Amino acid sequence: MNAGGRLVAYAAGVAVAFAGAFGIAAAVVPATAAETWQETDMNEHAGMTTAPEVQSEALPGLSSSSRGYVLAAVQAPEVPAVDGELRFEIRNQQGVPLTDYATAHEKQLHLIVVRSDGQEFRHVHPVLDMQTGVWSAPWVWAQAGTYRVYADFTPKSAQSPGITLTTTVHVAGEFRPVASAPSSHAVVDDFEVALEGELVPGRASELTLSVTRAGEPVTTLEPYLGAFGHLVALREGDLAYLHVHADGDAAKAGESSGPEITFMAEAPTAGRYLLYLDFQVDGDVHTAAFVVDSTDVDPGDAADEESHAH
Repeated sequence: MNAGGRLVAYAAGVAVAFAGAFGIAAAVVPATAAETWQETDMNEHAGMTTAPEVQSEALPGLSSSSRGYVLAAVQAPEVPAVDGELRFEIRNQQGVPLTDYATAHEKQLHLIVVRSDGQEFRHVHPVLDMQTGVWSAPWVWAQAGTYRVYADFTPKSAQSPGITLTTTVHVAGEFRPVASAPSSHAVVDDFEVALEGELVPGRASELTLSVTRAGEPVTTLEPYLGAFGHLVALREGDLAYLHVHADGDAAKAGESSGPEITFMAEAPTAGRYLLYLDFQVDGDVHTAAFVVDSTDVDPGDAADEESHAH
């Protein structure tokens, strides 16, 4: 069986979904995905803008191509601490840069960038040059390493859900990866964010994030991208990308909420997930990071079994 066949067979048996008020995404990748990313990068550098469609369809968010669209011509500073731009194109089935996008979550395109160890997370919104079809944003790398770049968008003519394309960017220099450890509390600026809930494989789970400042509940969360909180989840190792919003009705301009934001999540297998929560207060966006292990046993069930045993 060739590599494409192995990917299809694997993806058919397993799916990952994090569901919020605005949609569901799914992505799983086997160990051979690293070879696929390397091959994709080599093709792009050689001027090739297509990849086997079976891979992009089976692994959304883990390929540079999907449904005929390709993330191409990616350029970025090659070393840390140098001012520059991150530039790229989304090309259509004819190889022409796409310029006609639908607005999703208040933006035409969401750009997510994260280092391979889960550090240096960024969620930004680049600017599109309508004449050339090139997206760009001012860019400075803080540290060396290998980074995953995700473009999350919906073509205006598409009759299907949004598309997430990805590629890798290598930033020269000494790279010291940071080992992850489970964490349900985060401190960002002068805010503290607590995560409650468990990820149980094969079962919908409720995750609640509570924001406080100086020990007091924050009830002034402002709408950000159409919700009071925005969550990105990556599966550690393959960095499968899942993009969701808070549960509940869309937030309207002028409204406020807090301190709690709730998401529904489902993971089919045990594993470690990296969660990044964006929230806005007083016009400023803050990002809180968490590490959650999805276990095969529901802690509540385990406690019940232990009580019965006694």
